[in-house]
Amino acid sequence: MRGENTVRLRPPSNSLNERAVGWWRTQWLVTTAVPVVVLGVLGALITPARFWLWLPAAVLAAVGLTCAAFFPAWWFRVHRWEVTEDAVYVRTGVFWQEWRIAPMSRIQTVDTVRGPLEQYFRLATVTVTTASSKGAIRVEGLDHELAADLAEKLTRITQATPGDAT
Repeated sequence: MRGENTVRLRPPSNSLNERAVGWWRTQWLVTTAVPVVVLGVLGALITPARFWLWLPAAVLAAVGLTCAAFFPAWWFRVHRWEVTEDAVYVRTGVFWQEWRIAPMSRIQTVDTVRGPLEQYFRLATVTVTTASSKGAIRVEGLDHELAADLAEKLTRITQATPGDAT
């Protein structure tokens, strides 16, 4: 028999900013481009090994382009986050989904980070550090203004929440 105060685990309600798809695609392409360019240049300079250097470069380029086209849109569909007065909820992962919940009383720090690519896409990452041995909770792919507001809101809620965050 269920009580009236039973809490049911549900997916967090907020999706990431749509620009996160472009950010993730760019990360894939940059990560792929570096070894492809190195292999391509080496193949151009080392004639006897040209085939053996250009073949993996071509395969790596094809795999990188395929992943850049497919995975970011998929990640966007499954990544979710939500902040309530009681906790921070994050769901990530495609094949192995991870649901993380951080009660406000356990939050120790709230950080906002914007790397160079995130700045270009006007995105930010909010990192919520808790006393958990599992590590911090990261909400990536947020609009940079929303991330700043979220960090401020989390700071305000955690200051008003009783507990010692340990």
